[in-house]
Amino acid sequence: MSRSGYSDDCGGWDLICWRGAVKSALKGRRGQAFLVELRDALDAMPDKRLIANSLEVEGEFCTLGVIGVTRGVDMAALDPDDREAVGGAFGISPAMASEIVFMNDEACWQKESPEQRWLRMRDWVESNIQLATP
Repeated sequence: MSRSGYSDDCGGWDLICWRGAVKSALKGRRGQAFLVELRDALDAMPDKRLIANSLEVEGEFCTLGVIGVTRGVDMAALDPDDREAVGGAFGISPAMASEIVFMNDEACWQKESPEQRWLRMRDWVESNIQLATP
């Protein structure tokens, strides 16, 4: 099993419910606020690079780790495989935490550089931000 908690064993109604939880988390007020904060944190990074498979390694971060360092979260105290704890530490649902981790670590089917991962994740974050209509 991966850091996201996703596996090939999920299907049917369980998968339908999970995808609904992910969609609801991303589109909800809390999720949207988090995505805007995440976009801004990504844009503020001096080196536009993201790592996979860990929140932080030697001063480099995954997508969630960027928010962690911005907020001053003690990521060393977090089990990166515990989506409930990670979601709680970042103030988002476990479903949203898992989706971001999956997108960061596993969504690209080809080898990518940390710079390419940053571009892909920045585009993914932007694509999930819904502009408020006046």
